[in-house]
Amino acid sequence: MANKKRSPYMFISSFSKGGEPSKRTEMEIFDELALLCTSAGYIHALAFIAFRDNIVGIKDDLSAQDFAKMYSWDRLVRNEFSILLGLMVKGPITYELPDQPTLKRYVDDSYRLLNELHNAMEQVRGTDDFREPLFYSGESAYSFQLREFAVAKYLRDDEWLRANKGFGIEEARTVVHALTVAHNLQLTMTLNLMEDQEIEDLTLLDGFLIDATQVAQMTGCPLEKVTAVLSSFARTEGERNEGFHSVHDFNVMSSTPLVRCDGDIYALFTHQGLEHSLYDSPYYWMASDQDYRDTAMENRGLFAELFVKDRMAHVFGDSKVWQGVKVRNSAGNDVTDIDILVLFGDHAIVAQAKSKKLTLEARRGTRGALVADFKSAVQQAYDQCTKAASALISPGFNFHTQDGSQLSIPALEYVFPVCVLSEPYPALAFQVKWFLDVKKHDTIRPPIVTDVFAIDAMTEMLHSPLWFLSYVHRRSEYFGRLLVPDELTALSLHLKTNLWISDEFTFAHSGDEISCELDAAMTVRREGIPGKHTPDGILTRFVGTTIEKILKQIEARPEGAALSFAFTVLMLSEDGMRALSNGIDGAINRAHGDSKRHDYTMGVGSGAGTGITVHCSEDPRRSAFDALRSHCERRKYLHKAASWFGICVDRQAQVRFGIGLKYAWRQNARMDESVSEFIDRPAAPRVGRNDLCLCGSGRKFKKCCLERIGG
Repeated sequence: MANKKRSPYMFISSFSKGGEPSKRTEMEIFDELALLCTSAGYIHALAFIAFRDNIVGIKDDLSAQDFAKMYSWDRLVRNEFSILLGLMVKGPITYELPDQPTLKRYVDDSYRLLNELHNAMEQVRGTDDFREPLFYSGESAYSFQLREFAVAKYLRDDEWLRANKGFGIEEARTVVHALTVAHNLQLTMTLNLMEDQEIEDLTLLDGFLIDATQVAQMTGCPLEKVTAVLSSFARTEGERNEGFHSVHDFNVMSSTPLVRCDGDIYALFTHQGLEHSLYDSPYYWMASDQDYRDTAMENRGLFAELFVKDRMAHVFGDSKVWQGVKVRNSAGNDVTDIDILVLFGDHAIVAQAKSKKLTLEARRGTRGALVADFKSAVQQAYDQCTKAASALISPGFNFHTQDGSQLSIPALEYVFPVCVLSEPYPALAFQVKWFLDVKKHDTIRPPIVTDVFAIDAMTEMLHSPLWFLSYVHRRSEYFGRLLVPDELTALSLHLKTNLWISDEFTFAHSGDEISCELDAAMTVRREGIPGKHTPDGILTRFVGTTIEKILKQIEARPEGAALSFAFTVLMLSEDGMRALSNGIDGAINRAHGDSKRHDYTMGVGSGAGTGITVHCSEDPRRSAFDALRSHCERRKYLHKAASWFGICVDRQAQVRFGIGLKYAWRQNARMDESVSEFIDRPAAPRVGRNDLCLCGSGRKFKKCCLERIGG
């Protein structure tokens, strides 16, 4: 990030992607691009492109608008930028500054050729060619996640790293972080100095050059240790990226993104690339050691499990999360195991963590290799989840924790399979849509397939059990109906809109640009930058309301009926939740006025649907319970609903108890007479016939809840 004064954009003409289909092959375009990138002084053009596409400039507080440029169609994705970097090092790098027309041509031609390359790849895309979505998929991890998670990932390998590389993983993290901080300072200083430069002398390259001595001073680490770290992420002297002949060949600059210039001077053009290498490359160093390879693989698997456990415990507490649960049949034989099990009320999460990643052959888009990798990384994890979930809801199975004690499993309403990968997995959402074989079951819900980076964001933002499970429920409910580029997009959509899709729509799609607010909030929280900690939406608009107070109480005592009430409330749209909260306030106020029982009722959803009733009553428990049950039974009957949930609160909005009714609706003469008192009442909330129904269905009131109460 950099705080800019004078914009260098005046030296870079704007370029829009798209245009005519390419008449050339990918190889022809790639070869021309290689000639361009090895031109004299091209490194100065690369610096302009890096500034344009890799740097987020901020002034005071970080905001969502600051991240908007990162979702522009005209911006190069990391893989595209890596092509330029990888091709540049195929020849000797010269540092003499070209004249401004030449520099401008370098930049323009870079964008033009990369755009043509993309078009050429799209033209040949077919049912067996998945290269385009794999290569151009967005980033699934924030750079600070890659940097910080690398420590937990490789901490068990510290002894090997010190013996073979000369530094530990925490030292590597410290140096990499200092390098990015130094880069921000250097770039800011360079931009300020440009104010006084003549136009023919303008270059941003100095802003991307960092002296190892400066990093050593910032960290307090000896220069030789800093150099050892930086050298591990820089190509070796004489390395010309000889094997990089096409887009999908291995590019050495993906693993060694630093360019060593002169002495202890390094060029850093992409923070994300460096931090990605910190997270990824150490495993390959260790895998090349035949004697240590198996240990490295085992440690990588342990990291994934422990990470998911810790993040789930952050939400649910240690007492509701278990790692390494053994599933045994009645004969005492092991059937399967559960990496992470979460139990909360009558809900369970079964998580399987995998450390698999795409092989190079799969990254080339070969369908057979892609399917094989997906099967070992995702399908097997999902199949293991469903096997364990089936045992959780079936008699005759026992569940044992790591210390040998037996778990008591309650009757479960829902089990949510969650498959978590520890590695960035290109186009994961796309592959799930195409390749995952999902089994249908009422209790075992469709899976959430994601990675540790999205789990981190989910548990950071939705750090209470109700809010987290509400999201999991919604995300699972819309499996197959919601198409998003990645899980961060789905989470962003939820934080803004409560992830609600009308029953009228069979399919919905969201682009990843909605993630700007989440990007800003996560960066503010983790990097200590001034700005908003929480995106505006469901987490901010109900703070201090009565419904928030009630939900927190239910969360503290997650009992069946009250918990079902809470999840039903969280299914509402924002308007519906606000109407409910205001309606409860009205009932409480009336109870304060006359000390009598008052209620508020709302139908939820369309079709058979469900509904909720809140009674404000301080009658004796038995009397209040009978009154609430009778009211819920009649409302359920009147609405012809599949279920109905109610809670009783006192005049201080303290929850006393809950009621849940779930059974099929049947015509009943006695109930027909019993509900007659409701027929002439307009259903709360009182909205116009042509207004949108506040239950959140997206339909007009007269075509939704009013129909179900005979209006």
